[in-house]
Amino acid sequence: MGYTVLSTTSVPAEQRFDWWCDLIGRSVAPVRIHSRHTSDFVADAGALDLGAVRLTTMSFPPIHSLRTPALIRNSDPEGYELAFILDSEMSIEQSRQGSRLSAGDFALWSTSLPYEGRGLGGTAGPLLRGIVLHLPRSGFPLPDGRVDRLLARALPGRSGVGAVLAAFLRSVLDQAPSLEQPALERMGSAAWELTAAFLAHHLDAHDRLPPEARNRMLLARINAFIEDNLAQPALSPTSVAAHHGISVRTLHYLFRQQGETVAATIRSRRLARCRAALSDPALRTLPVHAIGARWGLADAATFSRSFRGAYGVTPAEHRRSTLPVVPATRPARLAHGVKEGCADGQ
Repeated sequence: MGYTVLSTTSVPAEQRFDWWCDLIGRSVAPVRIHSRHTSDFVADAGALDLGAVRLTTMSFPPIHSLRTPALIRNSDPEGYELAFILDSEMSIEQSRQGSRLSAGDFALWSTSLPYEGRGLGGTAGPLLRGIVLHLPRSGFPLPDGRVDRLLARALPGRSGVGAVLAAFLRSVLDQAPSLEQPALERMGSAAWELTAAFLAHHLDAHDRLPPEARNRMLLARINAFIEDNLAQPALSPTSVAAHHGISVRTLHYLFRQQGETVAATIRSRRLARCRAALSDPALRTLPVHAIGARWGLADAATFSRSFRGAYGVTPAEHRRSTLPVVPATRPARLAHGVKEGCADGQ
């Protein structure tokens, strides 16, 4: 099943709040929801099946939600929910722990324990927007007793391993429409491993992770480093390995999972940035060789040859074929101080 989004605007205003509560109860876990916006509750939810895990996107006005012991006894998917806040703020309390979260924070809670959450308004707007990753506890590589230490804590997602996981989740959602189910399921396995590595980082429990989970997180960090440093001419397999404290041989082993060598990855991403820049009207006056140099391809001949090998045309030919032709402007002709087209005396 692909990525689908449902909105309360598809039902009459007076039915929207009840419809939303039912949707959340069936797709996530039953909760008791209160809101001051029940008369016209504008919200939406998207769902993406990734096999091992599920992704949900949500947008909603301020609410107060409770998962009570009675609701747990009635229905419990026995999972963890990891939320990433995109806009606005929320608070969460579970197991005598509580945090206030803002955009860029992660928070983890368990469906098997009572919790209380509040979606709050913020400076970014009245709606809270977030991504929720639903993970079954069964088979999770970290013991429940240790993971529960992180419940209802604010876990930063703006830098380090948190930023890697956040970027991955955003990327999966962006690319979901173009991915077939087998690819989505591979993304689900990757999400599972990256999340385990993210939580292990905050528990200082990397030794409890299987090797594939540690390798997946390391590879994601390396890919993010490459993306951030494409403009550096010295970027190479040697410099990438040195930055991450591993051997070049280990680096090449990790990249076998991607089906592309480290050098080929650096080159293809640089060329992709150059291709986009050559199609940008705002960069029309920047020479072709300068665009190559901007993205670490300083040798003009090598840049042109690599670009043609990747795209079948030279950089200059690509620019001519993608940028609209700017009509030449003819200078105004003046005669006796009168603009062209005007007769004397007018």
